[in-house]
Amino acid sequence: MSTGETRAVRLTRWGGPPVLTELPRPVPTGQEVLVRVEAAGLCGSDLHVIDATPGSLPYRIPFTLGHEVAGRVVERGPQSVGPAVGERVVVYGPWGCGRCANCTSGAENYCDRRTALDRALTGTGAGLGHDGGMADVLLVPSGRLLVPVGDLDAVQAAPLTDAGLTAYHAVTAVRHALADGGGVVVLGVGGLGHLAVQILRATTTARVLAVDVRAEALALADACGAHFATLLRPDTAQVLRARTAGAGAVAVLDFVGSRSSLELAVAVLRAGGELAVVGSGGGELTVRKPGALPPGTRISLPFWGTVPELERVVTLAREGSLRVEVERYTLPGALEAIERLRAGAVRGRAVIVPDGPS
Repeated sequence: MSTGETRAVRLTRWGGPPVLTELPRPVPTGQEVLVRVEAAGLCGSDLHVIDATPGSLPYRIPFTLGHEVAGRVVERGPQSVGPAVGERVVVYGPWGCGRCANCTSGAENYCDRRTALDRALTGTGAGLGHDGGMADVLLVPSGRLLVPVGDLDAVQAAPLTDAGLTAYHAVTAVRHALADGGGVVVLGVGGLGHLAVQILRATTTARVLAVDVRAEALALADACGAHFATLLRPDTAQVLRARTAGAGAVAVLDFVGSRSSLELAVAVLRAGGELAVVGSGGGELTVRKPGALPPGTRISLPFWGTVPELERVVTLAREGSLRVEVERYTLPGALEAIERLRAGAVRGRAVIVPDGPS
């Protein structure tokens, strides 16, 4: 590889597989900032993108994958703002228009122009229609999308930008229901769920009840501080209700989103409870009165999180309240990591380290 080229894991055709290739090193102009990537997380959303059919996403290929990114600022455009050259940062993943009411408040995850009727935004963010961080360097549109991390380890920092942030945002959606220390159920203790358990323990007084289909995930839930963890079985709803004195959970965080997980969520939720559906497992809920949902149920569909929330997540990690379970891979090993994720074999989060040992 010449000094003017960088490596990148690119999606070149829908359905994949991605390819490791070389690209010219980008030069930042205007407000752009060039970040040398120190670590990039791998997410289930990457599989959804890779496996998408032509026309199902408002993205144009090819582009570099990777939307969880930590690194160091190495070059800035002449109008750039924010962190200086040499500063270590994480990249806020959802890139909005930067001008609407939501964007100017730091909630680019809910950009007003990212709708089915407005196709002005051709990508969701880094690695999602725009070049992402599974590469040696990443060109970021603006310094407003960078959050300083100080001396936080890059492998720990990168997954905070989605796995940590989305989990935090989901907890925020139900936090008002957790003030009295009731039971909250976490469905799926994977890349996001194991961080949700830690965030709940660090920021609420709720009793955390975790469910997964894998014994190793329950061990991870225990290590993260869950008060109780159980495998998904035919009697799991009754077991969880018994743990909440029969009333049911005040909140359920579903990081799976499958038919079976949503059925369990409905079965364990108490009247007036909160259901946050985070996972994209293809399950459906029928909302009808009267119906299967407990009366007074409030449903939220958290998507990523805000810049101020990412700053709080970074603070939790720097304080030692949040630690990501990771598997490390080199950039050439990214394709192996993708296949392990597809097989459900990754414990916690897979993280690509471009400068890691080969």
